[in-house]
Amino acid sequence: MTTDLPTEFARIAQYFRPLAGPGALALGDDAAVFTPPPGRDLVIAADAMVAGVHFLPNDAPDLVARKLLRTNLSDLAAMGAAPLGYLLTVSVPRATDESWFAGFSAGLAADQAEFGLHLLGGDTTSTPGPISLSLTILGTVAPGTALRRNGAKPGDDVWVSGTIGDGALGLLAAKGELPDRNGYLSDRYRLPRPRLALGLALIGIAHAAMDVSDGLVQDLSHICRASGLAAEIHAATIPLSPAARAADRLELCLTGGDDYELLFAAPPTTAEAILAASRATGIAVTRIGTFRAGPAHVTTIGMDGNALSLGSGGWSHL
Repeated sequence: MTTDLPTEFARIAQYFRPLAGPGALALGDDAAVFTPPPGRDLVIAADAMVAGVHFLPNDAPDLVARKLLRTNLSDLAAMGAAPLGYLLTVSVPRATDESWFAGFSAGLAADQAEFGLHLLGGDTTSTPGPISLSLTILGTVAPGTALRRNGAKPGDDVWVSGTIGDGALGLLAAKGELPDRNGYLSDRYRLPRPRLALGLALIGIAHAAMDVSDGLVQDLSHICRASGLAAEIHAATIPLSPAARAADRLELCLTGGDDYELLFAAPPTTAEAILAASRATGIAVTRIGTFRAGPAHVTTIGMDGNALSLGSGGWSHL
């Protein structure tokens, strides 16, 4: 790790070296050196988070770290991959207090222990702007088994894990714009639950998968485009938490994003296997629609049986 901060090496030694795995070489060299597990394909993904865009500037640093790591773990889950390690880039204003680094590294340590991976290296630097973070995660799958977006088939069912809409509603709650008496919604926004166990269980069952980060409808449209299919989902079947139902913001739940649930395609004949995987992992799943032949498009059928006209398909990164 390199930086122009005066406390570069002290910070690396105090906050990041304890997180390093064997391949990181104690963060003392310019790159990591490690041997992937034999007979496994590497899966690599990267995500960035910027204060004021992907997290609130006053969010606790340990939760910021855990969200950064977990959003990347969710990408591995969507491909049915097991985590291996990660690279981290941290850009912070010079005036950032040492307590921020202590909390940030503690959050990473907690989730490294929970999900079984280590830091491999990265970079730290100063910035005049808001805190900017980037994480590149590495995982592994058996050769040729990674779940992708382009494998859905006509007649496949559309499934989703967990509940939808909590992340978008949680942002409103965290900003004080929506009641959240027990903190459930804001917690769902700040601390995603990557569905790694379910992703692993879906290998050989699902035809296609991705995680719901930009909004259910928009992410489903990504699978449709990659697979060359249309899809129809039904609002009445979308799994909502009690807090989301109480908020009564269906369109936001469908388009808001930040849920980090798994969205996947599977043939109807695998329904029992999917439900068995759900029971084995303790992660709820719900069938919400069907893929069919046709131009890539998502139709959402409302409670009244008519197609909904949604103002926005989901989050845009640009």
